[in-house]
Amino acid sequence: MPDRVVDHLVRAVADLGVTHIFGVDGANIEDLYDAIFDAGGHPAGIIAKHEFSAATMADGYARSTGGLGVVAATSGGGAMNLVPGLAESYTSRVPVLALIGQAPTALEGLGAFQDSSGLAESIDAAVLFTTISRYCARVTDPAELPAQLTAAIAAARSGGPAVLLLPKDVQQQSMPAAAVAHGRRPNRTPLSTEVAAAADSPEPGERLTTIAEELAAARALGKVVVIAGDQVARDDARAELAELVTALDATIGVAPDAKDVYPATGPGYGGVAGSMGHPELIAALESASACLLVGTRLPVTTRAGLESALTDRPLLSLGVLEPYLPTIHAPSTDLAADITRLLGRLDPAPSSTSASTPTPLPVPEASGPGLRYRTVVEAIQAALPARADIFADAGNTGAAVVHHLRVPTGGRFVVALGMGGMGYAFGAGIGSAFARHAAPDGPHRTIVIAGDGAFYMHGMEIHTAVEHDLPVTFVVFNNNAHAMCVTREQLYYRDRYSFNRFRTAHPGAGIAAMFPGLPARTVTASAELADALHDSFTARGPAFLEIVCDPDEVPPFLPFLSTIESARSPQ
Repeated sequence: MPDRVVDHLVRAVADLGVTHIFGVDGANIEDLYDAIFDAGGHPAGIIAKHEFSAATMADGYARSTGGLGVVAATSGGGAMNLVPGLAESYTSRVPVLALIGQAPTALEGLGAFQDSSGLAESIDAAVLFTTISRYCARVTDPAELPAQLTAAIAAARSGGPAVLLLPKDVQQQSMPAAAVAHGRRPNRTPLSTEVAAAADSPEPGERLTTIAEELAAARALGKVVVIAGDQVARDDARAELAELVTALDATIGVAPDAKDVYPATGPGYGGVAGSMGHPELIAALESASACLLVGTRLPVTTRAGLESALTDRPLLSLGVLEPYLPTIHAPSTDLAADITRLLGRLDPAPSSTSASTPTPLPVPEASGPGLRYRTVVEAIQAALPARADIFADAGNTGAAVVHHLRVPTGGRFVVALGMGGMGYAFGAGIGSAFARHAAPDGPHRTIVIAGDGAFYMHGMEIHTAVEHDLPVTFVVFNNNAHAMCVTREQLYYRDRYSFNRFRTAHPGAGIAAMFPGLPARTVTASAELADALHDSFTARGPAFLEIVCDPDEVPPFLPFLSTIESARSPQ
């Protein structure tokens, strides 16, 4: 059989080391799955239950491997369902390649089912996906595919999704021999023009020298605070970051989505920065002589509570993009290499900083039913297996996990703060598990922690974990509410009503009935917690754990706690 467009695509992503393509099948993408079958399942085709989850699987796979995630979807509703997942990857700069089927070209503008060509008042998929991708192209000629694929991969590697729109008839066409030979090695493509130009210019070296001089001056006056972001994990620069903290004798805080870039037991650890952060880091920054940002743009979730301290001292930065606040910035597309270069410009400081445990934020005492967030998270902490990967979802549950949980050595910690979409953790954790359950450093169990609201949105993706017998434990905090919205109703709208409380439901019993043989339990009391966690974390395949919580408990979330404190203070 002649080499088809879809065969070329499957072979190209396999050459990149991609082991799985996540997606949902359909008439206008089924030829891609035919090519996956013909390639012997390398990469494997994984069918999700919803395209949003397929996109988050690719996102989670990319975050855990440091490579490229690939998602496939058909036209129409399938393509539209990718939008929120790709938007998260775009905002968080996660490299994902999206292969999206389109109606046959001969029917475009003529009433084709699921037409998104932009003709005859149809939706224009190219315009839509251009807004949430680093690159988007409609493939109309097989001879042009190698160049388009090269550009797409380069754009994704620069940080974010790239989209190829693939009409069904084009997918089935044969590749010209010359084009096949030319496009045989897409993994050798460069970074995008913008990022490559920044990396190749002489200015970054000069900026590193400037940062080194500023750090030396700051160290002569006092302590330096480092705030590290998730680019450290993407660039596999954890060891270099630890060397930098030691050389500076610095206090270090981590962004909420970067809890795995520095050990919580390491010297100088000051806790999490921002809206779910710790008071020790605020105090350290208020007395610091300078602050160095490494791999974070310092969004609001990372700088909440730190704003006044950040404006009163020099702010330095090393990362792929400039932070949102004014800084002396050195661009870096490879933090491991650039931190090493920076270390070469510094004189190591004698160490005076020891390890300490950050103080949890005090929260109002809760009196409702169920277990308390801190009690549950600390129990999870005690039971976590070695190298566990943690995927936390949005809401009060996520705030408690970010604030209280320490990440095991060698484990990943992921929370989607780009778009903050509820239900992200289910697909992302599953996508990561495909790559990490048999990783070279040993097996990793994936722990997905989410609230019941997120579970009702995309929790049925558990089916995919069951189908593939993945080592994923799904821990659902069930407070029968969109609890963060309940808290907001109470604090900001005088607690006059609630649109966000649910009738009592029992997801643990429901999952047990849906999936016979799946370990599924419900915990309603603290005495049951340790055994239930142990059983779910040591299960051979997937497991499900429902933990009943109080919808009225206020989480360790600084904006809420500040509002409560202001209300208590005399006017």
